[in-house]
Amino acid sequence: MGYYGIDIYYIILVLPAIVFAMWAQSRVNTTFAKYSKVGAMRGITGAMAAQAVLRANGVFGVGIEHVSGNLTDHYDPKANVIRLSDSVFSSTSVAAIGVAAHEAGHAVQYAANYGPIRIRQAIIPISQIGSSLSMPMILIGVILNSSMFLDLGILFFGLATLFQLVTLPVEFNASKRAMYALEQGNLLYEEELGGAKKTLTAAALTYVAALAVSIAQFIRLLLIFGGRGRDRD
Repeated sequence: MGYYGIDIYYIILVLPAIVFAMWAQSRVNTTFAKYSKVGAMRGITGAMAAQAVLRANGVFGVGIEHVSGNLTDHYDPKANVIRLSDSVFSSTSVAAIGVAAHEAGHAVQYAANYGPIRIRQAIIPISQIGSSLSMPMILIGVILNSSMFLDLGILFFGLATLFQLVTLPVEFNASKRAMYALEQGNLLYEEELGGAKKTLTAAALTYVAALAVSIAQFIRLLLIFGGRGRDRD
């Protein structure tokens, strides 16, 4: 694994990915803060923008609710509700409109039976199990020197990584739908569209970073534990 107990795989694989993730999170925060100060000249709120995106795509019956917190915005497919945070729901900023339109894009994906989001929804239970059981399984495998538990732990972690991978096209597509609706519906002026796009691009980078961390950790586990314990099984 390394010299003097140093986890060299963590240093060369996982640590750079974590630094990238920290940078991506910092960028989304600063970008959102910047364009939260830029008011849309048409004066529409985040909630109004979400409704406009739904209407432009012929999607009706989706609720739009306020939820507490900062950047806690999400679409709940079970309740069929878009929940917008304190800084988005009633805000008329370019950033808020972009975020709200993105969440509406998720609702449109479900209405259009968009393949990747259906796949992601289907594997959520499996990925949650994988996320919670992977490290305990690996720990048991190390203690018992058992390749079966080690392999199960790595497999479970791989399932969680798969979820991150499927999430990428879902998030990028939702942003694409959002920007198209904002432009075609003349909800933002041309110069404001750039701010909304930068906000959504910064947010998308956090998903790229999450996948990078997950893949780096998965490769690290394979390098450290792949094949370990088989001689004694």
